[in-house]
Amino acid sequence: MRNKTLLFFMLPSLLIYGVFSFWPTLNTFFYSFTDWDGLTSEYSFVGFDHYTRLIGSDSIFHTAITNNIKFMLVVVIFQTLFSLILSLFLIKNSPVNVGLRALFFFPTILSSVSVAFIWAYMYDPSLGLLNQLFDSIGLGSFKQNWIGDQNIAIYSISITQVWFHTGQMIVLFVAGLHAIPKDLYEVARIEGASRWQSFRFVTWPLLAPATTIVIAFTTVQTFKAFDLIYAMTRGGPNYSTEILATFIYTRAFRSYEFGYASAAAVLLMAISALIAFLQFRLLRTERS
Repeated sequence: MRNKTLLFFMLPSLLIYGVFSFWPTLNTFFYSFTDWDGLTSEYSFVGFDHYTRLIGSDSIFHTAITNNIKFMLVVVIFQTLFSLILSLFLIKNSPVNVGLRALFFFPTILSSVSVAFIWAYMYDPSLGLLNQLFDSIGLGSFKQNWIGDQNIAIYSISITQVWFHTGQMIVLFVAGLHAIPKDLYEVARIEGASRWQSFRFVTWPLLAPATTIVIAFTTVQTFKAFDLIYAMTRGGPNYSTEILATFIYTRAFRSYEFGYASAAAVLLMAISALIAFLQFRLLRTERS
């Protein structure tokens, strides 16, 4: 009887998940083998033609994968590093630290489009705050067209993404640090361990679960960062900020190649799953 009651309460969530997630995912797999245009009810089966074209000859898709990997690596490395360092300084629950955590977390509650407009203005080559700052301190040679130069645009957006979500990762790291028993630090201090040794042999190994969550969550964010990139550059200039999410959107809602976009979405899921698997294996090996 108890199991039936629990199942009853689970049904609404299962229904929502099935209708809005599981069923659309199945449809994506199905339509990836068709030439459906997304508008009519007519379509023909094309087999693996879309996958062959994507992997074999679509240079824009290859560029999108490369950009996505660059974006992911920069964001994962720097967002994890900055959030870890800040969490070590903000671990104590003093009023000042709690206020600083809230301040760092604040950008996370903003919409991606708002963040995109703010940073697009900051990156403006003529009126942007960043270039004006370089001018004011005598470093005018460092001025750049931050999101207009195809050589640095993806890295400029990566900085925006790091600013956007570092506060969110600080919360996860602080929770992980609070879960570490204080007795271990006391033992390390008695044994004569330095602060670096305490971090290396006590904090870092026991912070592995939180680190795994942060890296996995950050990786997923980089593959879902459609709205931020589309609002800032729309994938330009010259596809230099085109990632898989913007590629799929363009093919589906601007070219009306929904079957082709569905195949790209399936490959996106496969790439994301593969990277997440490799990350978990690497972190598990390091922890062991």
